[in-house]
Amino acid sequence: MTSQVRVDQELKDNVNGKMPLIGAGMLLPFILVALLFPLWGFANDVTNPLVKAFKDIFLITNAQSSMVQFAFYLGYGIMAIPAAIFIRKYSYKSGILLGLALYAVGALLFIPASVQQEFNFFLAALCILTCGLALLETTANPYVLSMGDPVTATRRLNLAQAFNPIGSLTGMFVASTLILNKLQVEEFRVTERAAHPEYADMLPSVVDGKLTSALSDFSVSDPVAHQAMQAADLITVRGPYIAIAVVVTILFCLFLFVKLPRTISHDNPLTVSELGATFKRLFKNGRYIEGVITQAFYVGAQIMCWTFIIHYGMTSVGLTASEAQGYNMVAMMIFLASRFICTFLLGLFRPGQMLMFLALGGIVLSLGTIFIGGMLGLYCLIGISACMSLMFPTIYGIALKDLGDDASLGSAGLVMAIVGGALMPPLQAAMIDNASIIGNIPSVQTSFLLPLICFVVITIYGYRAHKIYNA
Repeated sequence: MTSQVRVDQELKDNVNGKMPLIGAGMLLPFILVALLFPLWGFANDVTNPLVKAFKDIFLITNAQSSMVQFAFYLGYGIMAIPAAIFIRKYSYKSGILLGLALYAVGALLFIPASVQQEFNFFLAALCILTCGLALLETTANPYVLSMGDPVTATRRLNLAQAFNPIGSLTGMFVASTLILNKLQVEEFRVTERAAHPEYADMLPSVVDGKLTSALSDFSVSDPVAHQAMQAADLITVRGPYIAIAVVVTILFCLFLFVKLPRTISHDNPLTVSELGATFKRLFKNGRYIEGVITQAFYVGAQIMCWTFIIHYGMTSVGLTASEAQGYNMVAMMIFLASRFICTFLLGLFRPGQMLMFLALGGIVLSLGTIFIGGMLGLYCLIGISACMSLMFPTIYGIALKDLGDDASLGSAGLVMAIVGGALMPPLQAAMIDNASIIGNIPSVQTSFLLPLICFVVITIYGYRAHKIYNA
């Protein structure tokens, strides 16, 4: 059977439902592992608003506050490969347990960070937390891929990943109602806006600058009151992290006593020579290497679109931080609905095709975000989430297809690619801080040229995956 005929037959069998989505005896393990997927969704989206919150609490620049995302996603770069080696040496269950432990520790470190009122302590806590997330993602994604026939692997991973936005929505709701709405610094901004009715006739970006200046003046004129406000806000910020630490600890106890089937082979011990041979095979696999690069661009696009939607809403539309976060929640609901729809459509179309068309949609909506502005531009920015919903697990599934035992280390490369979320947001923040590069268009809008470039890269990979790699 030729490669193309085999691919067509696989698609036909997939559509007709001849291949079960989850392997025999794997339903309960699949459900348990799927419970992990909301955990990093929650962490991602309860943390995104901290970029804006910390900017106001600590009176720092956008570029400095974006270090929240750098520290958060740096953990993936640090831990991904050690996590894969650990899993290959021991088991997927061991990786899950260690990941949950690091997650809980990082979240609990928000307590001393808030007591010391030190921005860098928060960054360290976030980095440790995401070392745990790296272990969980390096474990959960390939484990789900291995829970059935390789032909249905991408659909199976999309189904598990569909639970990730549930955690994201929860994180956004918590950030909006329990953090942003409760911050005293936000109350200060609202009071200051009410005291200056002339602000209603100014551009939102100008008003935002004046409110930031007023806050800075307050910190100088009444440092004691400002420090008390800062302390109260940091206590507000740490609350959700303490709560999630409790939830993660409960899950740790659950996985500790549940037996999970082994799907990874230990026939070939991971010696130094075997490790080198595995990396050599991976580097020779064009579909995999291109997938890692594309994943870095995708994660960068996702984090930029979700992090700076608050900045966009405040400076281009004139919303409050809490109102802008509400639109972020709408974007995530669209993302969640689109994820389930696209998981169904993957039974009708090849993954590469879907990836390419959705990335093209991302390009069009990014152009609207940049050049239209206002509420319509915000709607375009929200719409990008529908296009992004399929991308992460689909790139993951395409890149890891047919890797066998190499999938654990291959997964590490794809998880390490999440470091794109650490590198790109600071670049966009720097663009926001500086003058616009396109005429009179506000810099917060022109900064979305970076996500636009990311979607171009994803489009190219989707095309190559479909046309060249038959994926």
